[in-house]
Amino acid sequence: MYLYLMVILPVLIALFIGVKIVRPTQRGLIERLGKYSSFAGPGFHWIIPIVDRMFIVNVTEQMVDAQPQEIITNDNLNASVDAQVYFRVKDNEESVKGSIYNVYDYRYQIVNLARTTLRNIIGTLTLKSANSERGKINAELYKTLHTETMGWGIEIVRTELKEIDPPKDVQETMNKVVKAENEKIAAIDSATAAETVADGIKRAKIKEAEGYKRAKILHAEGEAEAIKLVNEAADKFFIGNAQILRKLQAVETSLQTNTKIVVPTGSELVNIIGEMAGAVLPVAKKSKME
Repeated sequence: MYLYLMVILPVLIALFIGVKIVRPTQRGLIERLGKYSSFAGPGFHWIIPIVDRMFIVNVTEQMVDAQPQEIITNDNLNASVDAQVYFRVKDNEESVKGSIYNVYDYRYQIVNLARTTLRNIIGTLTLKSANSERGKINAELYKTLHTETMGWGIEIVRTELKEIDPPKDVQETMNKVVKAENEKIAAIDSATAAETVADGIKRAKIKEAEGYKRAKILHAEGEAEAIKLVNEAADKFFIGNAQILRKLQAVETSLQTNTKIVVPTGSELVNIIGEMAGAVLPVAKKSKME
């Protein structure tokens, strides 16, 4: 029994030690006597203890912080800059091998590469432009990291610039400048609004005056037209009738003195006399007798 235990127990221990479980979020590389042997996907695996060795690689998205650092900008100001890099190891065999064999501690390398890239980018910008061009800095940082880590089996998902903080005294000065600019813009907007209101009131007054003027003109034109019509009626009625009345007076005078007057038949005077006195027929007969 003792002999059996001496033989079976090491075998059982070896079997137990050689059991490896790879989770769905992991991939494994198996080396045998220091040489790459096989690729281990998710599931159960058994390796020979001492002879084989398995390296587990996480293939989910990960984040590393580039750590805050002081960077001198192009206008000779110190800025505290920090960024985050999101990446993942591709889950295919070649990429997993690259993350193990092509780079030593890829997390550490990504952090250092991000810090160096940020110094190179922000060193060419002023502090103001660096704050206003965060998108451009992120894009350049992503491009550089993506290019440099392609051989590592790494996929750079995105980069985020966390902060670009100037020195405290510079920040206070910038805040005062921004506050002054905002107050200036507010004053301009207020003046513009007041001017717009005044212009609106002015236009309303002008419209009101023009309307009053137009009403007066129309009223005057109406009165003038009425006067004109009255004058025309007066000229037509009074002047014409005055001439006829004059003729009647002449006829009356002649009749009173028995003066003979020849009046053509159908003349205006005969018609008027007939209308006024009903004497057209006697006058006509008398004219024929004479």
